Amino acid sequence: MDTNVVIVGAGPAGLAIGACLKKAGLDFVILEKAHEVAPAWRRHYRRLHLHTVKSFSSLPYMPFPKAYPRYVPREKVVAYLDAYAERFELRPRFGETVKSIRREDGRFVVETAAHTLSARHVVIATGNNAEPIVPSLRGIEAFKGRRLHSADYTEAAPFAGQSVLIVGMGNTGAEIALDLAETGARPTLSVRNGVHIVPRQLFGVPIQMVGIASRPMPQAVNDKLFPIILDLALGKLRKYGIVRPREGILKQIDAGRIPVIDVGTVAAIKSGAITVAPDIKRFTEHGAIFVDGRQAEFDSVILATGYRPAYEKFLPAQLRPSKSGVTRQASELGLYLVGFHNPVTGLLREIGIEALAVAADIARRGASRRSQL
Repeated sequence: MDTNVVIVGAGPAGLAIGACLKKAGLDFVILEKAHEVAPAWRRHYRRLHLHTVKSFSSLPYMPFPKAYPRYVPREKVVAYLDAYAERFELRPRFGETVKSIRREDGRFVVETAAHTLSARHVVIATGNNAEPIVPSLRGIEAFKGRRLHSADYTEAAPFAGQSVLIVGMGNTGAEIALDLAETGARPTLSVRNGVHIVPRQLFGVPIQMVGIASRPMPQAVNDKLFPIILDLALGKLRKYGIVRPREGILKQIDAGRIPVIDVGTVAAIKSGAITVAPDIKRFTEHGAIFVDGRQAEFDSVILATGYRPAYEKFLPAQLRPSKSGVTRQASELGLYLVGFHNPVTGLLREIGIEALAVAADIARRGASRRSQL
């Protein structure tokens, strides 16, 4: 099968690039290994809301409904993405797992388990959360309680009354700990390294908008001001076991490490509803020993240890663009990443920006090619 563009993934990024290509009048095929659009959003834990305001989080050409709350909950994000696919008549080919992508005679050959497609351009839109990371933790196999990755966590009810260790304090770990604390569990957050925490709203202003406004400022100025401002907003958290990394907040964001956007976890830590512990030295049959020597027993362990994109399984190193969006390398090759850069200004906002730019670049390349013929 020949097509102009193959899009791998039918999550927000795949749908956004599909809509932008359709607006540009370009033909494309969307391949999705699941059997529905936005499979990752459907799997997320139930209390999840967008951390960014809806007015800056919609995909191109279709804002969130006015009736939606400022911070859209997971189930309404899913409904929006379903409606988005219908609005732009996006019909992904479901159950198509991409096995390999290679360059052949100036085109891309995309192979799935059942089909082979030939395309001038390829857009990888599978997202950063394609595959859970399960680290090797000393003694974890000896632990006799329940053990799961955060990817398999849906709600707190099954853990009510339990002592639960959450390994990792990123946004997922922090929110799961809060979810557990609000449902009668006794959560402990194991924080291995320093962590930057920002409130979802800073003195009433969404942190997303603060991030957008502060980006033009020199990084050194931001790195000096933010700790002072955040101490005023959240208090000094070192006494609760939370320290900041040596790297400034913007430097970490540029390296792909998003700060924890607080929606109540800090207050729960201050009240004692959530305990903070350092890195784990090793697990025991009934709990864990931490690097500071303290020990504790736990009924369950949740690994909030992140995800990896996993596109390296089908995309050889020599074809991988160095960055998400339109780069000179991606444009010259005709292979793009969309949705792999997650700034504090919002992933969905960034996806929209990248999708518009990639579609415009593909259209420009097509026009340039026709003029040369």
